[in-house]
Amino acid sequence: MIEIKLADQTHVKDIRDVCSAGYRATYPGLRSEEYIEQVIEEFYNLERIEKEVTEHSRQWGGYFVAVENGQVIGAGGGGMESDTLGELYVLYLDPNRRGEGIGTLLLDAVTAQQKKWGATEQRVAVAKGNQKAIPFYEARGFHFLCEKEGYFSSSEEGYVTLHYIRKI
Repeated sequence: MIEIKLADQTHVKDIRDVCSAGYRATYPGLRSEEYIEQVIEEFYNLERIEKEVTEHSRQWGGYFVAVENGQVIGAGGGGMESDTLGELYVLYLDPNRRGEGIGTLLLDAVTAQQKKWGATEQRVAVAKGNQKAIPFYEARGFHFLCEKEGYFSSSEEGYVTLHYIRKI
């Protein structure tokens, strides 16, 4: 049975592992290997995750984890961008566990937290061409809002992020 819960310090290494594996499985062909490793180093290092599981606020609600048999198989989190706008910042699964509903369970947990805080809309950003994420979010009511230059992107790379929004 899969349990969705707010992460604590016992989940730090597993969050790093599942997010790093999920990121590496998602972006080949969409981002350079150097870019992929730069993002993983920035966001999925043990020190940062340790802080993010212990320090919560409306801007960062903490990591939610999907746990099965004591093993983290997915992680997600978000926060509030304004009084009524929530943002999903991260959602990754063990690459071998896609298509089982785990991502939906994690998204639902983040959404419930944001609704409790007053969110009436929710945004998410995905890499242009990310056909793992785009159909997932569109199937859950997100619609295209705009394009922006991607995080860590230089004008030479031309990486584009698509921003989606939905009412919640």
